[in-house]
Order: sequence, then structure tokens, then C-alpha cells
Amino acid sequence: MKKKLVSIIALVFMTSSLLAQKIEKEGPKGFDQVRAGIPNGKIESLEYSSKTVGTIRKLTVYTPPGFNKNKKYPVLYLLHGIGGDEKEWLNGGKPQVILDNLYAEGKVEPMIVVMPNGRAAKDDSASGNTMSAEKVQGFATFEKDLLNDLIPFIEKKYPTLKDREHRAIAGLSMGGGQSLNFGLGNLDKFAWVGGFSSAPNTKQPQELVPNPEEAKKKLKLLWISCGDNDGLIYNSKRTHDYLYKNDVPHVYYLEPGGHDFKVWKNGLYMFSQFLFKPVETSSFTKYTILGEPAETNIRNAKYPQILPDNRVVFKIKAPDAKKVQIDLGGKNDMTKDEDGTWNVTTNVINKGFNYYSLLIDGVAVADPASETFYGMGRMASGIEIPNKEGAFYALNNVPHGDIRIKKYFSKATNSWREMYVYTPPGYDNSNEKYPVLYLLHGGGEDHRGWATQGKTNLILDNLIAENKAKPMVIAMIDGNMGNTGGIAGFNENALKAFERELKMGAIPFVESNFKVATDAKNRALAGLSMGGMQTLYAGVKNSDMFSSLGVFSSGWWANNPTLSDPQYEFMKNNVATINSNIKEFWISMGGKEDIAFENCKIMMGKFDQMGIKYKYSEYSGGHSWPVWRHDLFMFAPLLFK
Repeated sequence: MKKKLVSIIALVFMTSSLLAQKIEKEGPKGFDQVRAGIPNGKIESLEYSSKTVGTIRKLTVYTPPGFNKNKKYPVLYLLHGIGGDEKEWLNGGKPQVILDNLYAEGKVEPMIVVMPNGRAAKDDSASGNTMSAEKVQGFATFEKDLLNDLIPFIEKKYPTLKDREHRAIAGLSMGGGQSLNFGLGNLDKFAWVGGFSSAPNTKQPQELVPNPEEAKKKLKLLWISCGDNDGLIYNSKRTHDYLYKNDVPHVYYLEPGGHDFKVWKNGLYMFSQFLFKPVETSSFTKYTILGEPAETNIRNAKYPQILPDNRVVFKIKAPDAKKVQIDLGGKNDMTKDEDGTWNVTTNVINKGFNYYSLLIDGVAVADPASETFYGMGRMASGIEIPNKEGAFYALNNVPHGDIRIKKYFSKATNSWREMYVYTPPGYDNSNEKYPVLYLLHGGGEDHRGWATQGKTNLILDNLIAENKAKPMVIAMIDGNMGNTGGIAGFNENALKAFERELKMGAIPFVESNFKVATDAKNRALAGLSMGGMQTLYAGVKNSDMFSSLGVFSSGWWANNPTLSDPQYEFMKNNVATINSNIKEFWISMGGKEDIAFENCKIMMGKFDQMGIKYKYSEYSGGHSWPVWRHDLFMFAPLLFK
């Protein structure tokens, strides 16, 4: 019993030590150089009979140091690129050297490595036109050759472990595409799959992984790597994006480099160390050198970069600065290197859109590498963090509406003003009269916010394409009313001024210049934060003008009874009218972390006492654009039914 207990403890210790192995980001200097005084594996050139092709085919095999015919080994099938053959890895990648060095350091499991010719055709040479129809077809045909001829040959000739858990496939370029296609397409045969700089022969992600749940259960490791200057990086990125959205664990490894063996050798070095051992999927996001440039970067800007776990890497060239910080999710101190470049990697950042500032010697400025957005009362930098729940605002292949920028003269303010107007797909060619949603921004922002930060057009395009929302016009109007005293937008004067602008300026302009219906059942009003308060004020007091109201992350201030009490008194005296006119009174919050949460909670309590009818929705994320995008996504389908 005591011996058994000791054995169990030893096994647990061994397993935990394997799972807790040091995270290595790249091969150290000399990882691919021959070392003296270490055991070496053996390279063999062989031939096998292929019934698939109807010919004898060549391959190269590496057996590890100390190879023993009485021991059974796992197998890695390692594939070449479009211009190579069974010798390409040997000549350009030195796999035997890389693996010998790893064996000497105890970093890799003993394995047989099979390097076949992945061009399954009678003329499988790398000479001539490698893009000819016959040779390109040979790359696809190799799947059948691999499964029906090559694997049986290897498993008959060598002492191998024949289950899927002890079989891996990986390759470079065209071979990377083959590895993803064949490995993911035959999860009953392979549990370890790797694509290094995968080429355009890689299938679309939905074809590669049609059943994400099955992939999660069967895959031990899915590895996708590429150089940041590789023109084929799109193939790797689209696969990663799909896997990320579907929660399929994988390593997405980016490194400095192009489409060459410097990248592929490092890919083999990293990938091989995972094979045929216990792995901890929660650590996969840590295995990368580089992140992806944010989609909000200006053209060709490499930084900021987003790492797979949503940390952000910044690099700023400011050699004369004394102190530089990034204000994103808190202030992050940067460190300066020898050439005057400041560097920092932040903690994990909230998904979706985030404002941020660059602080140089205490002065907040916009990052010249990022797009700027009007927010926080000034032009500020913004960064879009990947969000697997954000498919509803993705740019999809559906009919698209337009955002129109319109100047108009307002009788309410006796001045020229501007609004952004979304018109749905087909608007120009239709004789239809469309309903209108008047959509309001928050404090420190303006009418541009819903169009740029909010992605209103994409949200509605997708909803309309799926028949989830009625085609509608959305007027995004400027709620900033100039010098109205007190805190802008949060006092009676500002709210009255906005109400006048809505009734005398914005609505008359829209109804005179766009093909819209002009009755209450075809009008809705909604806004976020300050715009939510404007909606409460103008919408409730004019409930005969609107059929729906949306209040996002807002509510009457509990600590300002001078402003809020008259509003509650008005509502108490007009409960029946409000309930009769407003068909959808929709209130939403970004969870307890939303700064308006308590005010809203108190306000809804008063609504309950009065008998005001409303619906409540909550989406975690605080007082932020990811929440408000989701609010519009949920609110728009309720309108104009």
C-alpha cells in the first residue's frame, strides 16, 4: 500500500511538473546549430509503394537518439512547401539538429519524424511548373496517400504507437495548409496539428472546423504560427479569428519575420516541445512574441499590438521625453530603451472599444499611431479589442446602408448644426416611408459617436439582413447645447434646450429631407448616459411624439432632487398617458460596474411605485461602448412592430 501511494505521489508530481513547464517564447541563439558531444538521431531515405498514386514514392525519416526497436514511438508527419519535396526540411530547416539539441536538454519526447513528398502525383518532382494543375491537385490527393499508404507503411516498418493521441501533423506554407486541412479533417487520426505560415490552400475556417465542440474534445494541440511580414498571414489570421470566436483552444504565434526558414525552424522548435505530453490549454495565449496590430491603428502602424489574451503592447518613439505613460485601463508606466523608444505591455483590457491617452511628461495627447475619436471632451485615441461576442457589429457580406453627414440650420438655436443619418439598404431606390430612431450620444461626445465608436450602421445592416429589425432611418443628433449653465447636459436649462432642438430643429429637418413617416408610431428616441437623461426628459414629456424610448446606462440622479423630483412628479401625474403612448420603454445597464447603476436602480424603484411600465436589460461591461453597442443590438429589433 505504501509503495502504491509513493508511486501515485510521484506520478502526480511528474504530471504537475510537465504542466508547469517554463513558458519559452522562442528558440534561443544556437538552437539550430550542431552541438558537439550530444547523442544524435538518424536520417534515412526510404521508398514506399503508393496505391493512391500508382507508383513508388520517396520519403525521409528521422529516428531519435537512442532509437530502440523494442520501444514504441509517437510519430510527427512534417510537410514541406509548394516548391519543396521530401528533402526540403532537411536542407533548409535542419530538423535533426533542432531535435537532437532538444533531446539533449530533455525538452522533447522521443518521436519518429516522417518527412514525405506532399505532391501525390506520378511526377512529384519540385522541378518545372510547381503551380501546374496536376501538381497542385497532387497536394490535395496527398491526403488519401497519407492515410491509406504512407501511415500504414510507417506503422509496419517502425515500432510506433498507432492511436491518434500519438500521431501529429505539421508543415510549412503549402504543407501548413495541408496539415490544417488533413489534420483537422481527420481528428480520428491526429490529435496534434500545426500550421507554419499556412498557404492559400488552407480551407476556410468553417470547413476546417465545422464542429467546434468536437475539435475541443479531440485536439490536444492546434498550433498556428506566422511571421508578421509574411504576405500570407491572412490565412493564419482568419483561422485564428474563427477559432477565437468559437472558443477552440489553440496557440496563435506571431513572430518577426517573413515567409522563410527562420520562421519555420522556430515554429518546429516551439511546436515539437508540446508534442505527446500533458498540455495546459489555459497557457496557450502566452506563447507568442508579437501581437496583432489593432484594427484601430492608422495604416501600416505596427503598434499598438493586441496579444491573444487581450493585453496590449505599446511602443512610442519619444527620445527627449522624461516620463511616458499609457492611460488605458489605468496608468501604465513605460520604459525607455537605448534608441529612445518607450515600451509597455498592459494588463488584460476590456473587449470592444476603449478610449486611451498617451501621457508625455504629464500632458495627455492622442497616440499618432491610432485613429482618434471625439470622446472625453476632446479628440482621444481609441483601440478596438477583439470580442468574440461582437459578431453582431462585424463587417459582413450583407447589403449595406449609408451614413450621411448633414448640415442644417436650426430655428431652435438660430445656428448651423450637424447630424449623422443612417439610411438602410435600398433606401435610394425605394418609395417607402421609413420609421425613424433619434439616437443620442453621451457626455463628452457628439453626434459622431454612434456612427464611429458605436458602429450603428453595421449593427443595423446585420439585423436587417437577418430580418430581426425593420429597415429604419437613424438620426444621430448632437446633444451638446452650448452655454446652458452648470454641467453640460445635466441641468434643467440644458435639457429644455435639447427638447427645443429636437422638436424645432432635428425632427423637422429629418422629416423634410428624408423619406420618413411622420407619426408617433414611427418615431423612437434613445440615448446613452447624458443622452439617456435627454431621452427621459424630452421623450417622457412628449410621449405623444414617440412610440418607443430607450434609456442606456442612465437615470435621474438620486443626489439631485432639484432636477429629478419635478420629473417624477410629472410622471406620477401622467402615468396613464405615458403607459398608453410608449409601447416600448426599454431601460438597460452595464451591470453593477456601470457608474449609473445605482441611480438607475433607484429610478426604476420609483417607476414601480408609480406604475410606469418598462422593460429592463443588463449586459456586463460597465459604462462603455461595448455595452451600448449591445444595447442598440437588443433595442432596435423591438421597434416599430
